[in-house]
Amino acid sequence: MSGPMWMPTAPPTPARLLAWHPQPLPVEPAVCALALLLYAVAVVRLHRRGDPWPAGRTLAWTAGVLSVAAVTCTGIGGYAMALFSVHMVQHMVLSMLSPILLLLGAPTTLALRALPAAARGRTGPRELLVRLLHSRFTRIVSSPLFTLPLFVASLYGLYFTPLFDRAMGSWPGHEWMLAHFLATGLLFFWPIMGIDPAPRRPAHLMRMLELFIGMPFHAFFGIALMMASSPLVGFFAHPPAGWHISALGDQGTGGGIAWAFSEVPTLLVLLALLVQWARSDSRAAARGDRQAERDDDAELAAYNAYLARLAGGTPGSP
Repeated sequence: MSGPMWMPTAPPTPARLLAWHPQPLPVEPAVCALALLLYAVAVVRLHRRGDPWPAGRTLAWTAGVLSVAAVTCTGIGGYAMALFSVHMVQHMVLSMLSPILLLLGAPTTLALRALPAAARGRTGPRELLVRLLHSRFTRIVSSPLFTLPLFVASLYGLYFTPLFDRAMGSWPGHEWMLAHFLATGLLFFWPIMGIDPAPRRPAHLMRMLELFIGMPFHAFFGIALMMASSPLVGFFAHPPAGWHISALGDQGTGGGIAWAFSEVPTLLVLLALLVQWARSDSRAAARGDRQAERDDDAELAAYNAYLARLAGGTPGSP
């Protein structure tokens, strides 16, 4: 790979898409490595203290970080600068798949458990994190009145305006766009997943409603790309001539990817919500059983007495 921004010069093949992709600055590899290291250090600290941490969460976090690396540190990241369809794979993974996997890793919960409490009267990293979680800023950015418009704007407001071409015109702009995709996905799915602490904790049905409100916008975006009669973004209007790829056909492929990609993340989120719902009901039933043991089932006795009064008639009845 050579040329501006290390753009590829040969047409894509599976081997080239998966090969290492050099960058002006190794930002993504460094960030991914740091994310894995910090998470591992926190897990080790919990285990040394005798506190268990679910292996499934560690696997989910690792898979999430690796999914980010797979579309930014490999040839996918390079070909995403040349072909709209590959760029759309990168966008969908960063905004729809990686955030879900990362949130399943419960990084905020891990940080709150692993960070030591500061001395009395002082403020440490743990206290700052708690303060941030309870701040007005966090309440605003986790509200569906903010996350849903942001999620929609990251599609229509980016691709259907000159903003996309401006961002793709420079390496910092491209890096900002990738970070925006990931941050938008994290903000959108964070309150819906309901695993880490959040300023609000809506009921499971409300979380499903928020999810289903956002997904049709995603599908319509993909359909709009497939039905367009001309390239919508100038940056991908002229693929490399020697690759024999039609810009409009490649855009249609990207639209199909955007339209179809929402299915798998939606199923993952729904499965996570159903599991949480079942566990919540089990915990509620267990609490009810423990309360019944403590008070000799006073609630049931009171209900039986109420039924007996009804069966015996109310005062003044014939």
